[in-house]
Amino acid sequence: MAKRVSIHEEEHRDVSGGVQRAAMFGISDGLVTNVSLILGFAGANPDPTLVRLAGIAGLVAGAFSMASGEYLSMQAQRELFERELDIERRALAESPDLERQELIAIYRSKGLDDDLATDLADTMMRSPELALETHAREELGIDPTAVGSPWQASGISLVTFGFGALLPLLPWFFIGGTAAIVWSIAIGAASALGVGALLGRFTGRSRMLSALRQLGVAILAASVTYLVGRLVGASTT
Repeated sequence: MAKRVSIHEEEHRDVSGGVQRAAMFGISDGLVTNVSLILGFAGANPDPTLVRLAGIAGLVAGAFSMASGEYLSMQAQRELFERELDIERRALAESPDLERQELIAIYRSKGLDDDLATDLADTMMRSPELALETHAREELGIDPTAVGSPWQASGISLVTFGFGALLPLLPWFFIGGTAAIVWSIAIGAASALGVGALLGRFTGRSRMLSALRQLGVAILAASVTYLVGRLVGASTT
């Protein structure tokens, strides 16, 4: 009787392009930044219109700042990777024997015997593109096929920061005063827990611990800015 062979298939998320990082960081930063800004202004007890204006300004300025920073960061990283790949490409064209020996040495350092290391290096060196990809991975730790898109990461940052920043601002479009402060705190706390839990699910960590960590960071930032707003507001009255 033939044994039934079970095939175990692993599913991995593509985390190399930076899009997931940009999305999670964007919504988290938007939420913490704007709930802190809103409560900082609200702590000075101004007219609700001023708090709403500050929240909108924080949303727009923060979203575009986040997007431009993400674009510049990823573009610089991409250009650095491309420069290193160009150097490796020239080395393969000008000194293939030396690059072959480097690859053999790398495989030996991983525990392969001389014959297997040599055979594997020879196989990789037969194709210029495969040789470049192999050297990039083994020598530089770069995956040439997953250097990421600066425009994509920038757009994701813009949208997710804006969404996170909008959540605690919503009450101020309808109400003001203490009621709006309470609603901003409630929405901000619930959103922080949700973002933290989502981050825990994405990273495979404890959702509860991740949610509480996110909430703790939001509470600390919002408390400090609210206290500063109260002190500044009291000193100017």
